[in-house]
Amino acid sequence: MSIPAQASGEPDAEPDGPEGRLRRFATIWSRAIFPSTATSMTRPEFEQHLLPLARGLNEILHARPFDAGPAQRVGTALVEAHCTDPEVLTATLGVIDSYLVLYCGGNGPVELSTEDGRARCARIQHALAGGFSQALRERTRSEQEAIARSALAARSQAEQVLHETQTRFRAVFEEAAIGIGIADLEGNVLEINDTLTRMFGGLDHHVRSHKITEWVHPEDSPKVWQYYNELVRGERDHYRVEKPYYRNDGTVLWTNLTVSLLRDSEGRPEYQLALLEDTTERRLLNLRLRYEATHDALTGLPNRTLFNERLEKTLSARNGLRFGLCYLDLDGFKAINDSLGHATGDRLLVEVADRLQSCATGSGEMVARLGGDEFVALTTGPDTEEGSVELACRILNVLATPILIDGRELTVRGSIGIVEGPAGERNAADVLRSADITMYRAKAAGGNRFERADEEADARAITRHGLTTALPAALDRGEFFIEYQPLVHLGDGSVHGAEALVRWCHPQHGVLGPDRFIPLAEHTGLIVPLGRWVLEESVRQANFWQERHTDGGPLRINVNLSPAQLHHPRLVAETVDVLERSGLEAGALCLEVTESALIGADDDLLKPLRQLAEMGVDIALDDFGTGYSNLANLRRLPVSILKLDRSFTRGMQQHPADPVDMKIVEGIVSLAHSLDLAVTVEGVETGAQAEQLRELGCDTAQGWYYARPGAPDRIHALLLADAV
Repeated sequence: MSIPAQASGEPDAEPDGPEGRLRRFATIWSRAIFPSTATSMTRPEFEQHLLPLARGLNEILHARPFDAGPAQRVGTALVEAHCTDPEVLTATLGVIDSYLVLYCGGNGPVELSTEDGRARCARIQHALAGGFSQALRERTRSEQEAIARSALAARSQAEQVLHETQTRFRAVFEEAAIGIGIADLEGNVLEINDTLTRMFGGLDHHVRSHKITEWVHPEDSPKVWQYYNELVRGERDHYRVEKPYYRNDGTVLWTNLTVSLLRDSEGRPEYQLALLEDTTERRLLNLRLRYEATHDALTGLPNRTLFNERLEKTLSARNGLRFGLCYLDLDGFKAINDSLGHATGDRLLVEVADRLQSCATGSGEMVARLGGDEFVALTTGPDTEEGSVELACRILNVLATPILIDGRELTVRGSIGIVEGPAGERNAADVLRSADITMYRAKAAGGNRFERADEEADARAITRHGLTTALPAALDRGEFFIEYQPLVHLGDGSVHGAEALVRWCHPQHGVLGPDRFIPLAEHTGLIVPLGRWVLEESVRQANFWQERHTDGGPLRINVNLSPAQLHHPRLVAETVDVLERSGLEAGALCLEVTESALIGADDDLLKPLRQLAEMGVDIALDDFGTGYSNLANLRRLPVSILKLDRSFTRGMQQHPADPVDMKIVEGIVSLAHSLDLAVTVEGVETGAQAEQLRELGCDTAQGWYYARPGAPDRIHALLLADAV
């Protein structure tokens, strides 16, 4: 039930601050329910009374982990404040539905999303309604049962008070808000009040013509009749259960039933007194709230909560059951949202949900929406290995037909990860994680396909995730170190410089090469601080070498730059700062940039490189020959060195050397020298390769033939003895 802003007296302006919004929510709440209360407080006093309850609702809404249970105490508190009119509950649920997320959704440490806020709000309504009903039921039951007991006991009192007692009993009996019935121990109905008659459809004889034992319903708990038999035998004095009955028109009446044994003056069982509270509407409300809490508001599919319950139940089975789970993510859905708007995206999701439901109609199959454009389909049975694949194929087939929205045909593609196996071996979290990882493998393979889970691939993905999350702390703890590989003059074999290669000394995985963590650092953005640390350490080490190697020219240090560092606005300033603090000359530093990073580079990207080159810093074009850049672009790039990729040297390992590779290298060297560029070759592993490269005119080289990457003191030793 939503309450219009005008009806609640809501002002035009939003209150300021979390406390102001909370007080505004309490004001709206008090105005909605005050007319239906039986309190002696004034409305402002009543509003102050509601403020702590509103604060409690706010805390429940933002609780981590979320638990709607404490909202029951709010419903109990309303009853304790004499707010017992049913309109109070209706109005309260309406206020929470319309205003709790609006005024309190941003009052926590993290602002709730609309979808999460609405889901939590529904569960809070559910819990509050249960607390209110329970408190009201206990209050009514205790009052009515006490009165009824007193009335029945009064019938056995002395003759002189009999008339007064009967009059009082009849007034209570007839005017009670709950149904009251009296029966003998054989189950014959002796008396019923008008409330009970109305509960059963208004026909008195319909109730009186049946014995208690004839009011059986298929949904009765087995304990109902066990308790009944124990009571009429005198083995228990009362019992309380939830019990359904059939009305005279065939509809079902749900009740909270309390039955008490009435004994005579000598303690022998004599009658049974039944108090029935009609809970049919509350049960329907609970079912509706349960549905809203477990189903997606947009598509009507089961949501993550309900799916997890179903999956956990499936995985806990021990009877040889197998399961198959298909984890679907739509390919390119973000582009549809960004280009056509979220309204179109929502309509697309609704159509996708309808199609997915048509795929999972068999026994043991269900489809759910986890959120966004992620869906899951579950199948169970004795043979889910083929069944899960068939289900995935059906899903891809129904998505293949374009969806027509507002005259546009939208093509929908999806990537599916399949996890299949016997129940009882894995928990729900592990299964969903494996399916998610597998789905991303399908997406990485081009999408519009499915992949089956693979334990080794899962392990690699989990390891990558672990490395990604450990990267920031690893930098703070100093787990990275640098090895240096010498750069050698091909003419005389002397050491020309060294390339800095970063390593990670991981506590569990040992020493990791850059191929294991540099892509992860680039993906997370940590490559910028990591690259700055590598530059600082390498420049400091190069200056240390310079101070101890005064003979010959300056020893150069080569440091790699990632594409993310190229886009960093403080690249030039930080490089200048590092050089000035270390005392190293700019000409002793060479920054290596991969060819692929400069393909299609505009002037804005090249500007910082040009500034560094003008300062005297050398710029090397790394992995040259592996990209697709136009060779004519070399004249506009501020580079002074070409580093040939190691793929060119592999052809020289065979005997005789590959003539095609020889011609290519010869052509590149000739082109580079004509542009006043030096040529460095990577991957030199034999003396024959080194000699061929020297004859082709290459300037410097590096590779295992000279030295593997190692500690900085090895470079100093090579400086003293030369590399060859």
